[in-house]
Amino acid sequence: MTRKVLLTEGKDYLGITFGLLLYSFGFTFFLMPYEIVTGGVAGISAIVYYATSFPNSYTYFLVNAALLGIGLKILGWKFLVKTIYAILMLTFLLEVMREAVPVDEQGNMVKILGEGQNFMSLVIGCIMTGSALGIVFLNNGSTGGTDIIAASVNKFHNISLGTVLIFVDFIIIGSCFFIPQFGTYIDRAQMIVFGFCTMIIENFMLDFIMNRQRQSVQFMIFSEKWQEIAYHIGTKMNHGVTILDAHGWYTGQERKVLCILAKKNESVMIFRLIKTIDPQAFVSQSLVIGVYGEGFEEMKVKKLS
Repeated sequence: MTRKVLLTEGKDYLGITFGLLLYSFGFTFFLMPYEIVTGGVAGISAIVYYATSFPNSYTYFLVNAALLGIGLKILGWKFLVKTIYAILMLTFLLEVMREAVPVDEQGNMVKILGEGQNFMSLVIGCIMTGSALGIVFLNNGSTGGTDIIAASVNKFHNISLGTVLIFVDFIIIGSCFFIPQFGTYIDRAQMIVFGFCTMIIENFMLDFIMNRQRQSVQFMIFSEKWQEIAYHIGTKMNHGVTILDAHGWYTGQERKVLCILAKKNESVMIFRLIKTIDPQAFVSQSLVIGVYGEGFEEMKVKKLS
């Protein structure tokens, strides 16, 4: 393995670890004390814990161990190795966080925000867990469980991860209605409503983080020094540049226009290059819905038969 590969892999694992730490903190400190149900395998482990007091970290590990085989063939070893790491690390972190949560004299988890703050705790917790899932996915990892299903579907179809998870989470959260240990029908219905709120907020944050990172932009650059700008963008950034023939209506002059499609996080570098070469350049930047092809997203649709 080259130095560049090792640095890339190390960066991925650091990002995954940070995401898992954020997830375990938000889930354990803000959701579990209020007995708020979420989706995914973490939601299954929480339901088991609320009903039987069986440690959620153990349930999380056992369910994921049964699901790992699904991702082996579809997602490959590279994805699976990071998934195994994430499962083991999150199992450990959930146990650590559960021990770190303060408890009252009866042994119940202390509600950090106080009594009656269920919904506010739900919002804060789901912002953390949803953002954490996005961070993990952006670093080519997965927390296992239903994430494996979502990543498998997303690999072959242009369906967002959040959309896939919503369907699976709907079934998990809805199962609370059939568990008598959760109280009366009204109590169970309230738990399900809160669960659906967690599902919406968490998946919104997941898609927000993913789409923001992958967002693409289009540049239209009008400059007398178009050759120099194109050369520096093509060599220093190793980026493709398209040159368009244009005709000015007012001046009647022929000129060249540079068209560039780039990732949003490359925008600052492009602007710096343009300003360094030609501070008087006229530049138009616009967001694009999707860019597919070499260097960007893959077209996840079937070919015409």
